[in-house]
Amino acid sequence: MKNHQNFSRSILLIISLIAVGLIFIIGPIKQDLNYHRFADQRSFFSIQNFTNVVTNIPFVIIGILGVLKTLRKYRKVIDYQLVALINVFFLGVFLTGIGSVYYHLNPTNETLFWDRLPMTISFMAFFSIVVGEFISVKLGYRFFIPLLICGVLSLLYWQVTENSGAGDLRFYVLIQFLPIVLITAILILYKNNNGNVLYYLVLSIYLLAKLFELNDEFIFSTNLIISGHSIKHIIAAAAPLVFLIGLSKRKPASIIKPLSI
Repeated sequence: MKNHQNFSRSILLIISLIAVGLIFIIGPIKQDLNYHRFADQRSFFSIQNFTNVVTNIPFVIIGILGVLKTLRKYRKVIDYQLVALINVFFLGVFLTGIGSVYYHLNPTNETLFWDRLPMTISFMAFFSIVVGEFISVKLGYRFFIPLLICGVLSLLYWQVTENSGAGDLRFYVLIQFLPIVLITAILILYKNNNGNVLYYLVLSIYLLAKLFELNDEFIFSTNLIISGHSIKHIIAAAAPLVFLIGLSKRKPASIIKPLSI
């Protein structure tokens, strides 16, 4: 058992070191200003970029429901440290809706910071939850604050470099995508008595949302009703909703069992 744990943790460490090394090798990544030119820029009811704004409402609703449900119901069947992380995750979902509305009303690099900041809170909280569920509750709980600090610093670094005329997104890219790779590896290497399916499903929904985001203009050109980016908002909001539903079906305690390698 201990050999399996050591092997699994070594794999995660190696992945992390490779990712960090690649970030330094590839050099600075500038924010493409075309990112702000979304396919659907229509205004309705005096609201600019209307569909991209209103499709953030599900984040706000699900974030509120998640915090309320976790506090009132799930605290009896989930370790209190995981409850704290889950609350932060849903708080981040709520703030993501607010931050994204603020950004889409006036898409610029400056407003994008306030869109990405709450997303970083959710990313770091969710990653810590996965670590807590599959490796160690205490480890996941202790990881969260350092991870959050790294996430915030990555955004501050981007803003400082933007202000100096040499914007660099490298560390934000690392903060956003390395947890996805590590979560996938953790789900392969570990299991618990609540199962891995919920986390695979949440991860798959998020990746599907990114696919729609990348095809923003193409999707809008095929229907002229809703763009890929707006659909991305709706699908991405389904990820925390599925997670919330999955919490209601969990067993009272997690039993961490590394898979045999």
